[in-house]
Amino acid sequence: MPASDWSSTDLRQMEVLGIAPEEADRQLSLFRDPPSLTVLDRPATAGDGILRLDEAQVKAALEMFEAARKAGRFMKFVPASGAASRMFQLLAKFSRRKTLTRKSLEGEAAKGDKEAGQLLLLMGSLRHLAFVEDLREALARKGKDLAVLLSEGDLAGILAGILEGLGYSDKPKGLVPFHVSPTGPRTPIQEHLVEAVHTVQDAAKRCRVHFTVSPEHEEACLAHLEKARPELEAAFGVTLEIGCSRQKASTQTLAVDEAGLPFRSKGGWFSKGSLLFRPGGHGALLENLNDLKGDLILVKNIDNIAATAHQRASLHWKKVLGGVLVIHQEKVHGHLKRLRSGKVSPAEEAEALGLARAVFGFSGGGRESLVRFLDRPLRVCGVVPNTGEPGGGPFWVKGKDGNLSPQIVESAQVDLASGEQQGILKAATHFNPVDLACAVRDPEGRPYDLRKFRDPEAVFISRKTQGGRDLKALELPGLWNGAMADWLTLFVEVPLETFHPVKTVLDLLKPAHQARVPLSNLVGDRAKPDGGRQG
Repeated sequence: MPASDWSSTDLRQMEVLGIAPEEADRQLSLFRDPPSLTVLDRPATAGDGILRLDEAQVKAALEMFEAARKAGRFMKFVPASGAASRMFQLLAKFSRRKTLTRKSLEGEAAKGDKEAGQLLLLMGSLRHLAFVEDLREALARKGKDLAVLLSEGDLAGILAGILEGLGYSDKPKGLVPFHVSPTGPRTPIQEHLVEAVHTVQDAAKRCRVHFTVSPEHEEACLAHLEKARPELEAAFGVTLEIGCSRQKASTQTLAVDEAGLPFRSKGGWFSKGSLLFRPGGHGALLENLNDLKGDLILVKNIDNIAATAHQRASLHWKKVLGGVLVIHQEKVHGHLKRLRSGKVSPAEEAEALGLARAVFGFSGGGRESLVRFLDRPLRVCGVVPNTGEPGGGPFWVKGKDGNLSPQIVESAQVDLASGEQQGILKAATHFNPVDLACAVRDPEGRPYDLRKFRDPEAVFISRKTQGGRDLKALELPGLWNGAMADWLTLFVEVPLETFHPVKTVLDLLKPAHQARVPLSNLVGDRAKPDGGRQG
């Protein structure tokens, strides 16, 4: 459907969202002629795309990190718009039953029902969850007592208290209490602020943190941040400079029906027959990252955060990643300045070429080609040993031009019908936990336009439903997949103990989320912005 075929109502709807008709045309063409899948050449492994640091390299990285941190070059970016509904899917599934008792679940678990066993484990461990007191209060408001419900085996009442009384099925994950602290339950948003104190605090004791939030939860997130700020600023003697932004409406993507025509609503937000635009996924957050005009940015998912007492390893390696970033940015910028000056010796040019080839996968030749290759944003990605977690991993990928580049790739991007590609995917030794350090300025200190370094064709087409009708949805290139496809990329191995995701509520029972640490341990660290004791 060319732009001229859009109705005046369609065009008005696009104008309101900030979507150009040409972009809608492009998206329609991607449904008709989906881009080719990613072609894996081989997994990135230690010594072949993944840097395994020795003690001297770690020390040098930490020294470089400290200098950049004190100079105020670092900030923290946290994608925090994810909903908590997936965390509580198990509970939601059982809540739809007409009756639900402990006795009935025990019978199902005894017959090998894994989910029944998981729910029993959770119900028997409620006292270890940070939101248990909130649950008691929510039930009390309905005239119910948690202890009585447990003793009577009335699990349906407890599930209703969690999903409806506390509203966790509708909240963003960042507002769900994850951990117990001396001052009360602590959410992942609060824990990320604590991490920021120890990683991005500058010499003036300022810590800059930016969260992306969903529009429907923005007010609640802002109120929570404002409530959390005074306690943490007083405890650590710092100033928290907190920013929030929404995913832009202009990054929403068009949906189509089974015939490949624009999916039209039968009523709703705009009018009957209006186009359906959907959130474009994590890749849309590239716009938010771009708008920050930052310098050095640490990126980490909202749910990958341990309790304060278990943050030591994560803090240490986050600093190491930041230091590796600074070291390689200085090398790249130094080479670019010399190459452009025209006063570069053959040895210096050979050194620049060696870095580009050995570290970043450059396969071209010639000074101009080398300069174009090096003149781009840089990211250092922490990768952990592969334990079978779902998600992306580090691979060497073959581009359309035949050149290889290091990329983070997810299974949805790969031709799973190919035995060869499946074999390469399964041979991955490492996993991407979304632990990034990003350098987004050029050698002159000007922010790159990050939108110029993404692969617009690295999209995902998925099947969804809307009002009981089937549709096809288009997701933008993932923030750490296609949205950063043309960045200089370096993978660094970090230990598994830095990775503590919370995908389901049961994950909150793992040791990293169960620590209790005296506030004195935190306050005592005021003079130690590098972390000091962590319990």
